[in-house]
Amino acid sequence: MTTAPPDDTPLFLADEDATAALGERLAGLLRAGDTVLLEGPIGAGKSHLARALIRARLGRMEDVPSPSFTLVQTYDADGVEIWHADLYRLSHPDEVLELGLDDAFATSICLVEWPERLGSHLPPDALHLRLAAQGDGRMAHLSGGRAGLLTALMANSP
Repeated sequence: MTTAPPDDTPLFLADEDATAALGERLAGLLRAGDTVLLEGPIGAGKSHLARALIRARLGRMEDVPSPSFTLVQTYDADGVEIWHADLYRLSHPDEVLELGLDDAFATSICLVEWPERLGSHLPPDALHLRLAAQGDGRMAHLSGGRAGLLTALMANSP
C-alpha cells in the first residue's frame, strides 16, 4: 500500500451506484496534471470507479476495458487525455518510465490502479483514494490531491 498524506477523509459508499457517483463527481473536478491513485484489494471497486469517471468525463457510454493486460488505456476527453493505468503486473518501478506515465502525470488526467508499484515515482500532489469493503458497501478513504480538490469533492458529496 502507498503511504497517503495524513489528511484522511472517509466516505461510505453504500453500493456500486454510490461508487460510480463518486467517480462521476471526480470527473467534473479533475484537470490536466491531476493524478488519482486508486488503492485497495482486488474487487474493491477501483476499476468500477475509474470506468464511471472516464465515461462521465467523455460524456457518453464508452467501452472502458480494464488495462490489466495492456497496462495503460488512453482516452481523449475534449482536449484532455485521460490515462487509465493498471500497474499490477509491473515488476519494477522504473517500468513506469517505459510506459510514459511520468510525462502523463504532468499533462493528463491519470488514474492509477496498484500505485504502490510506482515506488519513488509517485506524483507529489496525487489524490489517494483507497477503497475497502465495509458491510454491504465500501469505505473510501481520500487524502492529498492538489489544493482545493478534496474540499470541492466533499462539498459535492451526498
